[in-house]
Amino acid sequence: MRIGYICAALSYIIWGLLPIYWKTFTEVGAWEILSHRIIWSVVFVLLLVTVMKKWKQLRESFPTWKSRLSITISALLISVNWVIYIWAVNNNHMVEASLGYYINPLVNVFLGVFFLSERLSKWQWGSIGLALIGVLIMAVTYGKFPWVALTLALSFGLYGLSKKKLQLDTVAGLTMETLIVLPFALIYLLGFEHGGTAFGILPGWKIAILLLAGVATAMPLLLFAEGAKRLPLSVMGFFQYISPTLTLILGLALYHEAFTTADLISFAFIWSALVLYTVQITRKNKLSKPASVSAVGK
Repeated sequence: MRIGYICAALSYIIWGLLPIYWKTFTEVGAWEILSHRIIWSVVFVLLLVTVMKKWKQLRESFPTWKSRLSITISALLISVNWVIYIWAVNNNHMVEASLGYYINPLVNVFLGVFFLSERLSKWQWGSIGLALIGVLIMAVTYGKFPWVALTLALSFGLYGLSKKKLQLDTVAGLTMETLIVLPFALIYLLGFEHGGTAFGILPGWKIAILLLAGVATAMPLLLFAEGAKRLPLSVMGFFQYISPTLTLILGLALYHEAFTTADLISFAFIWSALVLYTVQITRKNKLSKPASVSAVGK
């Protein structure tokens, strides 16, 4: 349990602090950063597969066309999530990005109703209603739809839904997802960017850090998976709020993003929804056995 707590906390702390990493490359466009992230993630996870001797498990993980289609959909969804997150961080939308990951647990509940025929209690419907009010307040006060927050929440929610029935090993799943989108990353980087601008404009130390994008992607996932194996789902549910909270603090304190009274009211509704949801899910999980969860983000 102690190791589980440490691994879970570290994974969410790393995810919460990743904006500092992506902010290092503000001179480079989000799509190019995404391409590098995919390429170097492939290199790193293939090394992991070799070291952990999981080649046989990897080959046997996708025996049917349905499993291949599912992992392809997962790869596209997580790529969308990654590029929107990188764009948001480097274009001063970290507050809205944090909102997206606060909303995500409630989006998961909503998707469960429509795609998995799950039934909600009145308290869970109430938490979704509070979250919806918060989003509407932000939309009205911004004068525009909070597309960054909702795209992040929805893409990550759909990603989790697409992987729900696969039950893949973390390393195997990430390996296949990155391999599937690798051709697109190479085409973009070599075709549209003519080899990329990063190596031409970034100083040497930034290029060296960029090459660690695979490590930055995979390490929190491995820590998360280890924590999820050792801890109840309800405990993992509490840990998941570390990441958006750190991102919100970074956006306000370090990068001085705007946070108006309307933002505070909107977030207050979201936070109230999360408190209601967390209390309900904690009470529910006390009556059932702990379960494992799997996710990839940011």
